Amino acid sequence: MGALISIIVPIYKVELYLDKCINSIVNQTYKNLEIILIDDGSPDHCPQICDVWAKKDHRIKVVHKTNGGLSDARNTGLKIAKGEYIGFVDGDDWIDKYMYERLIESILKNKSDISCGSVEIVDEKSLNTKLLTNKVAKVLNNEEAMRAIIIEDDLKQPVWYKLYRATVIDGLFFKVGKVNEDNYWSYQAIANANSVSLIPDVVYFYMQHQGSIMNSTYSLRRLDGLEAKYERNVFLKNKYPKLYFLGCENLFYSCIYEMQMSLKYLKNNEKKIAIKSIKNYLKTTMIGFKNQKSLKNKLWFIMYEIDIVKTCKLRNLLKIGF
Repeated sequence: MGALISIIVPIYKVELYLDKCINSIVNQTYKNLEIILIDDGSPDHCPQICDVWAKKDHRIKVVHKTNGGLSDARNTGLKIAKGEYIGFVDGDDWIDKYMYERLIESILKNKSDISCGSVEIVDEKSLNTKLLTNKVAKVLNNEEAMRAIIIEDDLKQPVWYKLYRATVIDGLFFKVGKVNEDNYWSYQAIANANSVSLIPDVVYFYMQHQGSIMNSTYSLRRLDGLEAKYERNVFLKNKYPKLYFLGCENLFYSCIYEMQMSLKYLKNNEKKIAIKSIKNYLKTTMIGFKNQKSLKNKLWFIMYEIDIVKTCKLRNLLKIGF
């Protein structure tokens, strides 16, 4: 039968997509599944859809709870999951029928603690698709995997296209009340893994539709991503000093991007708050970044030091960075 895999599905306002999502999980070729549907206080027909599915398949467990957000829903699932392996699927996405068979095969074959497939982004209106991830087959050791998650080449932040050995994420919960919640969580899971294996198969289909967090209007909440990367840098400095500069570089360019976006889309007091916050993060990262001899774009960097706001306004005017 094989080891038990627990699949956690946070559900909120996704009634149009939920049947397709659950159907894709129920019909996995790997059968030993615990399917945990977390109804996060959804005000539509999602609670009823969950209950109907639970009557159809004994592997499905449904939890109805007060709305607490994506992180809180996932945490609820983690606390009751009994599987030797843990996976996550968002309620408006769907997965290939071979996903968990192939991911657990990769873990067992390579003796890894985390395995990843490839992700296809599907546009709701046009049904055009594009790849989010590289289609590669390789095994990354711990430091290689940490480097990859920092620069996001072979590894991306989202948790939903990966399979985790439960012991690796035991006691590791998502930060509640944040967007970019995976940015706070993923590097910590990587740090606990001896190795991460990648397979080239497209296993996960991410629906990019109007209203999704990744595709929503720009707001101050997007700065949560900078907070997550700052916390990661503190972690890197202590645990992965060789990768600390790389983390500083990544945070630095993220600050520039968020400054440009804030100047373009935020108004009045929100803009002031964003500028102040981003400047504070830049202070922490420029110290570790500017002394590197291999610094790229030195002229831009000098301009950032002189006046970050005016420089980012110039970049917006020149349409650089979008």
